[in-house]
Amino acid sequence: MKNDQIPQEFQPENNKNAYNRRDFIKNTAVLGAAACVPSILVQACTEEKKTNSDKINDVMPVITSQRSLGSGKYEMEIAALGFGFMGMNYHRGIHPDKNTLIKLAHQAVERGITLFDTAETYGPFINEELAGEALAPFKNKISISTKFGFNYEGNKVTGVNSRPERIREMVEASLKRLKIDVIELLYQHRLDPDVPIEEVAGTIKDLIAEGKVKRFGLCEIGAGTIRRAHSVQPVTAVQSEYHLMWREPEKEIFPVCKELGIGFVPYSPLNRGFLTGSINEYTRFDSGNDNRTILPRFTPEAIRANLRIVEELNKFGKERGITASQTALGWLLQKAPWIVPIPGTTKLSHLEENLRTADFLFTQKEWNELETAVASIPIAGDRYPASEQKQVEK
Repeated sequence: MKNDQIPQEFQPENNKNAYNRRDFIKNTAVLGAAACVPSILVQACTEEKKTNSDKINDVMPVITSQRSLGSGKYEMEIAALGFGFMGMNYHRGIHPDKNTLIKLAHQAVERGITLFDTAETYGPFINEELAGEALAPFKNKISISTKFGFNYEGNKVTGVNSRPERIREMVEASLKRLKIDVIELLYQHRLDPDVPIEEVAGTIKDLIAEGKVKRFGLCEIGAGTIRRAHSVQPVTAVQSEYHLMWREPEKEIFPVCKELGIGFVPYSPLNRGFLTGSINEYTRFDSGNDNRTILPRFTPEAIRANLRIVEELNKFGKERGITASQTALGWLLQKAPWIVPIPGTTKLSHLEENLRTADFLFTQKEWNELETAVASIPIAGDRYPASEQKQVEK
């Protein structure tokens, strides 16, 4: 399947494409300043209070650019980059201890991120619990989005469920886990074919009236369903996978979002770490906590074939003093002003790398050349196995 037909974290020692992750901290300050025009979107700030152990003359990025998801009464103003919480302790392999993750979440807030995304099914439940504990001190500074839509037996998902009573049950449980009084943005995680979307939207409308939810979102959904839901309760954002290796939303979802004033939130904007250049065919996802083991694009054969795309990102970045990750995120940010990617990480260096993406400006011609180069490369492997793809509405 070719890209032109459809409009995070292991670092093995033998990874030949890991320039961007391993050399980022050493090189980006000098190269970025020399090669690119800085934007007002990111400003440097020096932490005023330092302990004896970190009295280093370091300068950290702070994102100040704001974007809006949705429009009218249900508009949501947030920082131009959000933070995907899922990979902190779910589906992305070995992770640091809880205290380290909480500290990283605090650092994300301190550096200007205001949207943090989670879901009850991440774990299930453990990711919401982590987000709740980590973000509790910042209730009035940040927004948390979460999702509903499944049944469980213990820790196993047993099917989709968006019946009104299940939505209400989930909302009450999520509020407690997240330690908040209201959910800023509540998504239906996957379509339930047994419950009309109008009934789902009506339930969210009632929850908004009751003060338990502020805004409504949809994930991996078709254009027609978006219209039907929006007619009952205005949709603030649609969340879907979107990056240089998966551009399907451009066909039908983007036009609807633009027409109706709906924001778009790309999840896995770095294709589950692949577009960082830190993964190669020898990378193993065998920790027992990594869903890339079942994804067709993460077999050794597919990885080997798809590394041509990473090479294009590295080429673009090295000529301009930025990394492959920054190239991939920068491409997303320039596609539309109502797009807010939510990259996740467990490392401070990667968080800073992502935030510095807004520090660079390039011409539309440059982005178009990158897009054309990547689109000419055939992509090996489907993004989901058949069992998960059937949950995504076309």
